[in-house]
Amino acid sequence: MQQAHALSLGGTVVAVAADRGHHLSKPPQDRIVLVEGHGVEGDAHAGPFVRHRYLARRRPRLPNLRQVHLIRSELFASLSEAGFEVAAGELGENITTAGLDLELLPLGTLIQLGPAAVVELTGLRTPCVLIDRFRAGLKRQVLSSAETGPPFKSGVLGVVRAGGPVAAGDTALILLPSTSSRALPAL
Repeated sequence: MQQAHALSLGGTVVAVAADRGHHLSKPPQDRIVLVEGHGVEGDAHAGPFVRHRYLARRRPRLPNLRQVHLIRSELFASLSEAGFEVAAGELGENITTAGLDLELLPLGTLIQLGPAAVVELTGLRTPCVLIDRFRAGLKRQVLSSAETGPPFKSGVLGVVRAGGPVAAGDTALILLPSTSSRALPAL
């Protein structure tokens, strides 16, 4: 894992997205509203209990650690170099950022988005077969081939600790946990 002092602690929100239905891609929005303990207002994955379709069928009272999905916009440039054109929201993320090493942040990291919203990171987003259904061969591109570091490059998941609006152009500030050095688990 990369040393905390080398991580970028400030970035920008590039785009936001939400969808009431369970689809891989989420349409871009002018702004979204994060609701404490719930997720993105009006999004299919919002709620106190797991909303991921596979998990919800098996364990419907499991706490929802996947309320918000964040992804780095820098991933889109590397995907483009590999021949895959992907835009913000198309991989299911609610918030697209620039300048943050999301997958390298430790468990429990807080990200302040805009003036009031705060998301606590709970894990790495595990890429599923839907990514290949979206674009054949894309899943391989979001798996890491590195011996060290995170196994996936498809973003991170979190829970909302403080609500508020989030829009493109907002700041994204990292608040590292004081005691955790654990890497994010795959969810």
